[in-house]
Amino acid sequence: MSDQFVLRIFRGDQNGGEEREYYVPAIPGMVVLDAVHYVQAHDAPDLAVRWNCKAAHCGSCSAEINGMPKLMCKTRLDDYQGQVVHIQPMRTFPIIKDLVTDVSWNYEVAKKIPTFHPETAAPFRMQQWDVDRIQEFHHCIECFLCQDVCHVLRDHHAQDEYFGPRFMVKMAEFEMHPADRADRIPQLKNEAGIGMCNVTKCCTEVCPQHIHITDNAIIPLKERVADRYYDPIRSFFRRLGKKDESSQSVPTKG
Repeated sequence: MSDQFVLRIFRGDQNGGEEREYYVPAIPGMVVLDAVHYVQAHDAPDLAVRWNCKAAHCGSCSAEINGMPKLMCKTRLDDYQGQVVHIQPMRTFPIIKDLVTDVSWNYEVAKKIPTFHPETAAPFRMQQWDVDRIQEFHHCIECFLCQDVCHVLRDHHAQDEYFGPRFMVKMAEFEMHPADRADRIPQLKNEAGIGMCNVTKCCTEVCPQHIHITDNAIIPLKERVADRYYDPIRSFFRRLGKKDESSQSVPTKG
């Protein structure tokens, strides 16, 4: 085992930048965030990095490590033994400085989604399988790695057409709750752009909470949209004078 690691960390801002090389001693159990903190302490006190809990719960230290979106606090440095470790900011979001990006677009998207709207006040009586189904979605820590890797957002810059996988999870959390009465299916089809996802599962692969984003959130939501809009019988009755569901307003279910 080498006694040190070579890190190449992006330094720059919205006007441009480049990777700079730093050397970090190999310490057993070290994670990438530890190495970045070592660089801050010894070589580059002005290096910008966002972090908080250092326990994979806050989702703050998202970055791209050798091209893969990951949490720096959850990524062991010795996984890169014998390699140069390239650390870049998330490419999908505008750079503020060094490893810090502006993720505020995500919070603007969150404001557009109707919140949980129960018909009656809690406590709710639910089947266990309903509890289990939505509990998985509660594990999201909003690290936005799934947003970063989504090719619709990352490569096609279609933020105006697709909310992204993080918010498909959020909408699934509400839509699959048996007590919720809001109807987000028109929004999913139109403003949220669920049809833009072509189910590559790259979002699922990078999720540090192991949420099955594609299988358990996106695909079931796609099925609901298909049932509402592309089932020929339902389409027939809708054409007979059902409400205009192309509107982005959110009526209640049923």
